[in-house]
Amino acid sequence: MTEPEYAVVARMSSDIAAIGAYLARASADLRQLERIVAERSAVPPPQPVQPPQWQPVQPAPRPPAPRPDGWIGKALAAAGVAVTLVGVALLLVLAAQAGMLSPGVRVTAGAALAAGLVSVACRLVDRPGGRVGAIALAATGVAAAYVDVIAVTTVYHWVPEPVGLALAGATAVSGLLLARLWNAEQLGLLVLVPLIVLGPVVADGVTVALVGFMLALGVASVPVQLGRDWIGLHAARTAVATLPLMLALVVTGFDSTTSPTLAVASAVAGTLAVGSAVLLLPHTRRQTTMAVLSAVGATPVLAASWAVDAAVAAAMAATLCAVLMGIVVVGGRRRIVAAGVRATWSVLAAGSAMVAVATAFDGPVAGPILLAMAVVLAVVGRRGAAARWCAVAFAAAGAMFELASAPPSVLARATELSPSIAVSTVVSGLLLAAWAGAAAWSWRTDWAWAGAALVTLYSVTTVTVTLGVLIGGRATGFFAGHVAATLIWIVLAAAALRHAISVPRDERSLPVGGGMALVAAAVTKLFSFDLGTLDGMFRVAVFIAVGLLLLGMGTGYARMLAQQDGPRPEV
Repeated sequence: MTEPEYAVVARMSSDIAAIGAYLARASADLRQLERIVAERSAVPPPQPVQPPQWQPVQPAPRPPAPRPDGWIGKALAAAGVAVTLVGVALLLVLAAQAGMLSPGVRVTAGAALAAGLVSVACRLVDRPGGRVGAIALAATGVAAAYVDVIAVTTVYHWVPEPVGLALAGATAVSGLLLARLWNAEQLGLLVLVPLIVLGPVVADGVTVALVGFMLALGVASVPVQLGRDWIGLHAARTAVATLPLMLALVVTGFDSTTSPTLAVASAVAGTLAVGSAVLLLPHTRRQTTMAVLSAVGATPVLAASWAVDAAVAAAMAATLCAVLMGIVVVGGRRRIVAAGVRATWSVLAAGSAMVAVATAFDGPVAGPILLAMAVVLAVVGRRGAAARWCAVAFAAAGAMFELASAPPSVLARATELSPSIAVSTVVSGLLLAAWAGAAAWSWRTDWAWAGAALVTLYSVTTVTVTLGVLIGGRATGFFAGHVAATLIWIVLAAAALRHAISVPRDERSLPVGGGMALVAAAVTKLFSFDLGTLDGMFRVAVFIAVGLLLLGMGTGYARMLAQQDGPRPEV
């Protein structure tokens, strides 16, 4: 080995010795760190961890993807339901018209077909892939049996209507209990929905008996839904109970006849709609949707005036309003009813109250009552958006009655109203102004105050002119009423400016703007209407009075402003 090779070996040997020294020192440091950690945690030092052996990762099993053609079976089953039920209807009705087969054979054939379909469905439901077909077969069988019962009762008249109702209820309950047993909302829907069309066909139109059948079916479906979140079944029940009844009420209204039986049916429909919702709300996550559907189901109560006299219809609407408000109040205090439900039923209660008042009273009485209700609701429910909007609806309805009795033309020319209409107009005007103030105070927005100012100006003018004509006649009273209206406008402007003085400087823009707008409106009325319309001393008096009021307002506002804000340094 040459000398350069020895030198390289020596250097390598020195480097390896250095590396060994570093590793020894690192090993000592690690042992010392291990002791420190063990002493601090008061646990024995950890054992050396063996590295895990590598094993291949098995992919998680994926759920089977739905077959793209799975909808075909459902579509065919639904089509089969419809076609079969049409065949049953043809068997029971058209065959009778053509004289084919005897009535007993037709009814027996329909019942045998229904029983056979349900029996096959019960055998098929537990088999692989048989659930869809079983539901369709069972729905067809139950609906066919129900149509058979309708035919026996209303077409052949073999049994009286109470017996037919009992049979119909038993048939419906059987099908719906089967739906609950199988936990199949689709079966319940297929039992209920086809009857909306097939019922009138078999019964030869929408009759009182058919309405009773549908209501019985709706009542029978309620216990089946307990504990189930079946919003579709609730919608179907609402349609089954409401659509035939509303159609019957419309026909009765057009014929200008009365039907106490339809009034009773309307009360049953309202009870069913609200009562079923109260029972089912704890079992659904879509409470607002259920409340809206129940509100639709209660509409026959509001249309009962088409079938009975005004007093009975008004009492029914008032009862619905009271029941709904009781539920809303109790449910709100105990927090068992969602906010959406309370809002929906509050609106329905307000509509019921409006219908009750409009049905029970004529316009001159209904208008003030609705406006009084608007004032009370605006004050009591000022913190709730639903209550405020209901108050707006009451006020709008009352204002429409007022405008119908005393249109704006009575402000342009002297018009003598009857004493009852005049008193109603005066009371309505005062209540409308009170509601405008209460509504603006609850909304507390610029547009609310602006709208309240416009409503108040019109109402005040209507009140003063109507009172003037009522007291002083068409000539003198009309002029005096407009003079009083102009002066009240100025007084309201002064009140707004006076209020502006009492608030901090950065909050004065709204009252100051409103007060100056009232001043501008009063001066505009003074020159555009009063100057050309008023006569003699009335014209002189209004100009002098308005001028003096404006002078006093200017002087007083400047003095109060100086006292409120303190002296300002001269520039």
